[in-house]
Amino acid sequence: MFDRRTDLQVGTDALGGFLPWLIALMVFLATLAILGSSALHQVAARWDQGAGATLTVQVPSGTNSAEDDRRVAAAIIKLETIHGIVAVYPVTDEAVSRLLSPWLGSMVDSPALPLPRLIDVTLSNDSDTSAYAVQSALATSLPGVVVDDHRIWLAHVVSMIRTAEALAFVILGMIIIACAVTVIFTTRTGLAVHHEAIAVMHLIGAQESYIARQFSHRALVLGLKGGVLGTVMALPVLLVSHLLGEQLPEGMLPEVVFDPWWWPLLAAPPLVAAFIATVTARLTVMRTLGRML
Repeated sequence: MFDRRTDLQVGTDALGGFLPWLIALMVFLATLAILGSSALHQVAARWDQGAGATLTVQVPSGTNSAEDDRRVAAAIIKLETIHGIVAVYPVTDEAVSRLLSPWLGSMVDSPALPLPRLIDVTLSNDSDTSAYAVQSALATSLPGVVVDDHRIWLAHVVSMIRTAEALAFVILGMIIIACAVTVIFTTRTGLAVHHEAIAVMHLIGAQESYIARQFSHRALVLGLKGGVLGTVMALPVLLVSHLLGEQLPEGMLPEVVFDPWWWPLLAAPPLVAAFIATVTARLTVMRTLGRML
């Protein structure tokens, strides 16, 4: 396919040598945009599932551990009676220390830093129970208890991630347009360079579709070369990003898993780039020849 005979020396165009590199840059950016938006979608979905219907109850700690245990037990009994709550379980001190260690370091186990006892509360999907209602129910018997509603801040975070996803798709659309415009410019330049040869071929009976195939085949070859090169350029960036993500402290961000369907995503940009280059070159030639000949 790559050694197909051509009657036009389209491979000698100076601009044709730049086209694979331009397509490689566009595929590189498109690959990062596609996989980046997929990672953002995965993070948003896990955050939404993990904390979208949960509350955290903070029971202040005192100097008496036995009294703290009694207050936690009383809070759990009270929470289990509230409508809309489907699960209640206390968070161990070890788990609290593990969650706070990325920010507090060795101070997390300091006696001078009394950490509150935490209770995770899971709400039913159709529950309209608010954090204020839960705190009001607990305040009568357990003053000082604080209830955090994760849905409030999570809605803002998820909205920001969705906006970033939409921006990634806008960038992807601009890359596609830039790729098509680049091919149009290169093809028109090639037509101008080979104007005399095309005119002779037309005089001896060559049809416009035959001439268009000469350029579209060249665009296909250059598009595939540039697409593969762009994907190869993107792989180290993705690998480094994955390694940096693994070095983040546990719990700071949801884990992003490279699912099997990500590999077809890596193969898609080169194929799409080659398809856009081929179709754009053919349409450009067919439209331009009508005015040239």
